[in-house]
Amino acid sequence: MAERGCDMTSQVDFEYFDCDNHFYEALDAFTRHLDPKIGKRAMTWAEVGGKQRLLVGEKINKFIPNPTFDPVSKPGALDEYFRGRNPKGEGTRELFGELDRMADHPEYRDRDARLKLMDEQGMAAAIFLPTLGVGMEHALKHDLPAMKAAFTAFNRWMSEDWGFAYQERIFAAPYMSLLDVDHAVAELEYALDNDARFILVMPGPLVTSRGGASPASPDLDPFWSRVNEAGVTVVVHGGDSAYSVYKKDWGETGLTEAFRQNPFGALLSANVTQDTFANFLAHGHFHRYPNLRMAAVETGSDWVFHLHEKLKKSFGQTPQAYPEDPRETFKRHVWVSPYYEDELGALRDLLGADRVLMGSDYPHAEGLADPSSYIKDLRNFNYSEEDSVKVMRDNGFALSKRQAP
Repeated sequence: MAERGCDMTSQVDFEYFDCDNHFYEALDAFTRHLDPKIGKRAMTWAEVGGKQRLLVGEKINKFIPNPTFDPVSKPGALDEYFRGRNPKGEGTRELFGELDRMADHPEYRDRDARLKLMDEQGMAAAIFLPTLGVGMEHALKHDLPAMKAAFTAFNRWMSEDWGFAYQERIFAAPYMSLLDVDHAVAELEYALDNDARFILVMPGPLVTSRGGASPASPDLDPFWSRVNEAGVTVVVHGGDSAYSVYKKDWGETGLTEAFRQNPFGALLSANVTQDTFANFLAHGHFHRYPNLRMAAVETGSDWVFHLHEKLKKSFGQTPQAYPEDPRETFKRHVWVSPYYEDELGALRDLLGADRVLMGSDYPHAEGLADPSSYIKDLRNFNYSEEDSVKVMRDNGFALSKRQAP
């Protein structure tokens, strides 16, 4: 295996649980198990201008500029940039630096090679999430049969190549589109039958050619009821939700009427993750499904503070709209994986260390080259050793166990 360009000696004296690891999808991730009747309506590859391009819905998809991932950026290449440090004023090309050949890094696409790397990193286990896959649903929302076929195929590939609980160390999270409830339930049952501990959903309203709706809509009760019963953890991860704040997309009424009391209208912001959790809280979602656990991953944590400010005001104005103070509901049901450059101390003070998750975003350029170095950021914000162990190990392992209702 090629040199990875960083010291693999772990910076912690315990094995840790990384709540934000990624794989780079195989070229046939969406096509290996795709229903042939769908044909080109979903994903196909084509050579355009001498380069291999991914066509989604028969259009070139640019969510990932190089969807073959060959070459690919070095892990952590943009670490300093995301910490707000670019003293030379370098452009993107210079910041990325020399790229790696995929052939030199089998651990990006092979789970057994990845386990060997995890051993070197001192990593006990991790949630594994898509890189390309989180940008595909929006591109197919106009063609629900193609979208359903594509993600059915994708989840079969993910189970086959990575596994939803491989050796109790690699916990790949199957993708759940909520645009069609029957499809969502079927994919959830497949995931549960294959020992999934985490499932992945995109933040934002459910927008199709038929209009918009809330992810807390009663139409989705069969899905959420089964999630609640099964006790798996729902990962809300950033991706291409093509989010813009059009109030109609949430399927709400009365949001534009003056003085009309609507808790969600008072909570609405310009942040898709913030608004997603606001929507769940405004609709009493966690009280309808008291066994529900959600983890916000690779969405940062600035939005948590803004949401809590809005929740305080909304609860003061319309206490009758909530079963309890919604800030307490949030703290009971939601875990947050902040960016390493975030205000980690303030987040601990707001939520408690038992609701904060370590996530390195490895092997992405904007993540950490050495996932264990996350401990340094915790120590910079005066996390105690006990709290650091919670964030870097205990909380992740707890979420990897299905919780009985």
